[in-house]
Amino acid sequence: MAQYELLLPKMGESVAEATIIKWVKQPGDRIELDDTVLEIATDKVDSEVPSPIAGKLVKQLFKEDDIVQVGAVIAIIETDEDSAVFNEVVEASAVAQETPAAPIVENIPGVEQLEFAASSDRFYSPLVKNIAAQEGIQLAELDNINGTGSDGRLTKDDLLNYIQARKGGQSVPAKDTAASPVAKPVAQPSVATQPVKATAPSTTTSVSGGDEIIEMDRMRKLIADHMIMSKQTSPHVTSFVEADVTNMVMWREKVKRNFEKRENEKITFTPIFVEAVAKAIKDFPMINVSVNGTQIIKKKDINIGMAAALPSGNLIVPVIKNADQLNLVGLTKSVNDLALRARNSKLKPDETQNGTFTLTNVGSFGNIMGTPIINQPQVAILAVGAIKKKPAVLETEFGDVIAIRHMMFLSLSYDHRVVDGALGGSFVRRVADYLENWDTNREI
Repeated sequence: MAQYELLLPKMGESVAEATIIKWVKQPGDRIELDDTVLEIATDKVDSEVPSPIAGKLVKQLFKEDDIVQVGAVIAIIETDEDSAVFNEVVEASAVAQETPAAPIVENIPGVEQLEFAASSDRFYSPLVKNIAAQEGIQLAELDNINGTGSDGRLTKDDLLNYIQARKGGQSVPAKDTAASPVAKPVAQPSVATQPVKATAPSTTTSVSGGDEIIEMDRMRKLIADHMIMSKQTSPHVTSFVEADVTNMVMWREKVKRNFEKRENEKITFTPIFVEAVAKAIKDFPMINVSVNGTQIIKKKDINIGMAAALPSGNLIVPVIKNADQLNLVGLTKSVNDLALRARNSKLKPDETQNGTFTLTNVGSFGNIMGTPIINQPQVAILAVGAIKKKPAVLETEFGDVIAIRHMMFLSLSYDHRVVDGALGGSFVRRVADYLENWDTNREI
């Protein structure tokens, strides 16, 4: 008999921890190679942890809802293999599950100014450090905040509750006080507040008897927190443009069958939109930025997130990395692959990270336009509406005529701290220009 230590695998450069949401295998269960042992969740996606070896699960080292660091041993698997074959598998798996160095904060200017040094024995996740950096909270102050996580660990919700209480002028219990987590201040209807941890659903039945109380799932809570934080962080402005995309529609209709036969992929409008956005970002690079205090961080890479609706009704934003370096075939394959795996909960955590701009297609729900909320820490998000046939005035050499054209609205929401109307309006107009001036003879 030999025992194998199953590690929490590395899930991307910016992912340092995950929450165990479900043990699929229980102690005593037989496990085959690549069987899913447990399901985990990061701040962005849910993932499965497969077993790199066959055997029997003998011990679970963490419980459901525990937060675990990447590289930690999470389970013990007993295998009948006791030969060199097992040793080779263990060595190969050790490479695949290589434990990364101590978690680091993303390279955001200003974060390194925080005094997170060896003077504290308490662990702080990169997310907590980033929030602390944005709020100007130093290590000494963090060390005194009451934590509700495992072993008194400070969670994101603990820190947000602390910040909210501090802004409201309430006293905050220190870490060593007996109590319960930081008291939540009473929300004032006219004042925006920080997101707070959702409370358990009330057991009180409704007076009418016809209402139903539904507790948000984990992903919906994260989305809610992120949306509230975005509206509190960025003064949102939205600019609109109507585009005549008749040439684009006719071109896609002409090439889609041959393209699908040749590439075994359907070509939708989404990769065309992504290509136009990537080109416009190159023309207006100050749209491709983020903000840290008074610093504007200009991004080198063009990583475009595409909002995707999930069967559960939730939303996720997989990211096409270096979108400007892909041709239309490459963009089509990336879009289709990410969309399919998003719907099937097969995305890797790193595939939802490091986006620099987001595209959302509200037209897929029959909407002609929308005013989307910025996906922080980005500064702009583009919504594309439904394509509708409408009468439009065309200028010809023989005078103006009215014709039936394929029209659509583009709406760009942007952060008015750093994007003024001239830049935001010019950018969305340029995206429309690329779509309107589509070459109907383009080869793909």
